[in-house]
Amino acid sequence: MSKDTLFGLKSTKEIKVDNKIINQVIGQEKAKDVIKKASKQRRHILLIGEPGTGKSMLGQALAELLPSKKLDDFVAFPNPKDEDNPIVKTFPAGQGVKIVESFNLKLLTQNRDKMWIFLLGAILTMNIISFVWDWIASTETSEILIAADRISGMMFLLASLIIFFLFYASYKLSKNKIKNFGPRLLIDNSKRKTAPFIDATGLHEGALLGDIKHDPFQSGGLQTPAHERIVPGAIHKAHKGVLFIDEIATLSPEMQVQLLTALQEKKLSITGRSERSSGAMVKTNPVPCDFILVAAGNEDTIMKMNPALRSRIRGYGYEVYMEDKMKDNEENRMKIAKFIAQEVIKDGKIPHFSREAVLEIINEAKKRSSRKGYLTLKLRDLGGLVRVAGDIAKERNHKLVKKEDVIDAKRYAGTLEQQIVERITKEKKEYQIIVNKGLKIGRVNGLAVMGGEDTFSGLVLPIEASVTKGKGNVIATGKLGEIAKEAIQNVSAIIKKYSGKDLTQNDIHIQFLQTYEGVEGDSASISVATAVISSLEKIPVKQSIAMTGSLSIRGEVLPVGGVNAKIEAAKSAGIKEIIIPKANEKDVMVDGEIKIIPVENIVEVIEKALIWKNKKKLKDIKRKLKL
Repeated sequence: MSKDTLFGLKSTKEIKVDNKIINQVIGQEKAKDVIKKASKQRRHILLIGEPGTGKSMLGQALAELLPSKKLDDFVAFPNPKDEDNPIVKTFPAGQGVKIVESFNLKLLTQNRDKMWIFLLGAILTMNIISFVWDWIASTETSEILIAADRISGMMFLLASLIIFFLFYASYKLSKNKIKNFGPRLLIDNSKRKTAPFIDATGLHEGALLGDIKHDPFQSGGLQTPAHERIVPGAIHKAHKGVLFIDEIATLSPEMQVQLLTALQEKKLSITGRSERSSGAMVKTNPVPCDFILVAAGNEDTIMKMNPALRSRIRGYGYEVYMEDKMKDNEENRMKIAKFIAQEVIKDGKIPHFSREAVLEIINEAKKRSSRKGYLTLKLRDLGGLVRVAGDIAKERNHKLVKKEDVIDAKRYAGTLEQQIVERITKEKKEYQIIVNKGLKIGRVNGLAVMGGEDTFSGLVLPIEASVTKGKGNVIATGKLGEIAKEAIQNVSAIIKKYSGKDLTQNDIHIQFLQTYEGVEGDSASISVATAVISSLEKIPVKQSIAMTGSLSIRGEVLPVGGVNAKIEAAKSAGIKEIIIPKANEKDVMVDGEIKIIPVENIVEVIEKALIWKNKKKLKDIKRKLKL
């Protein structure tokens, strides 16, 4: 198989998957280079980017690449001078286990010797008691007295046994107490061959920084020694390794300050984190936590992260902005094929992919990039599609995943937003809320998206406008968000500019039909403008056309997001033509029987969408808008 082309590939079986995690990271060349540098110099890293782009894999790769360094075991000891200040010591990996086992073995040997003494003493005592009572009974002449002696003897023997067991239980309790005052192994690295990688994402304060368990029995000799209640935190478990925290900005300000202290001092005492717990009175000596921090998050993280913590990472490490797409070329297509092979091996339950199935996954990667000439690097969701396709192929007893398996998988692997939109579109078509034929005045098929950027799903958004007598108000309904409301104001400025009419005697009503899910963003601006112009001029709009685009106050049509998802929605609703911003033309990757009309300004929009019987009026509008 040639490396520079996909056409020689028959299946993903032919692709060799590297065991090293760093070589399994796809498309993040800059980040991989930084990871290699950071592993040699033990630098902290802040990774900012979209979910599913490989941030956690890079953290694991860093731990794998760290130079071999002797790890430590953590052992807790009681403090004879102050029981509320236990001592935590570190020993070379493997020695901690030996120290604890040595103490337990010594204690067991001592107990075993005394156990035999107890048992022999108990047996001898019972025999003597039994012999004495038998002798007393034999001296009696009356059968009644003999029976009474034997009953008394049995009761005395039973009482002796109870006393013996109480004494033995007391002895065992005291020995257990002695055992509890022995050393306790907190962290065992004896079997670890590589530096630890600890994922601390979403941990609460005690789990991250360490904690002391609550002791309900704090008196009467039943209390648990403080060193037995120590719980090491993730920062301590990551000693000489990597601590990975995704969405680091979600940590409370207090936790971020404590984390900063641990980074600076490379040690942090373990104490109880709850004021209501008896553990709050316990505090250990500073416990080593010399780890490399790999923090991750999205763009909001930059604003919400503690400035001092970020400064510490930046001053002693690197900041990396993750790629979310890569160029669509043969080399990168092979990377997608390699990713599929990796997912098949990791899953272990699905068959390999045929060449046709790989190409279908690559086509999906193109669409999900939302930009023509690129492939998405949000590979977590793409991996979900790979697994669903594999499950379908397995169910059909296919030796390799086929193209039709991938196509069917897209239906099963649809996001919740896509499933919701399908149901909404079906219902609106049935109730004729979405109209895709004929002409209507003041009614336009707008387009919108539901969900976040990773789960874009297109939606046909019918918009109606009506001009009535009033006081010059622009009234928009349909659960609009702030940006959508501002977009309506921009549209009203254009209407006033083009019409040349005195609109102070009229109200403009704009309705987004049945938008129970709400409307946000400005991508419906050209749809609103078209509906209002149609209503003002009494010119019908083609219902076979849908449109999307933002609008400047000068009438220029600006690019929007989710173009491919919107086109797919228009197709599924039976729309024949779609108007999009000229700037988005290069992003279109949807094939099929639908005409794409790129436009640069509002005049081009109404020229294509409205039925102009009076061409003079159109020229007049162009003149007024100077377009």
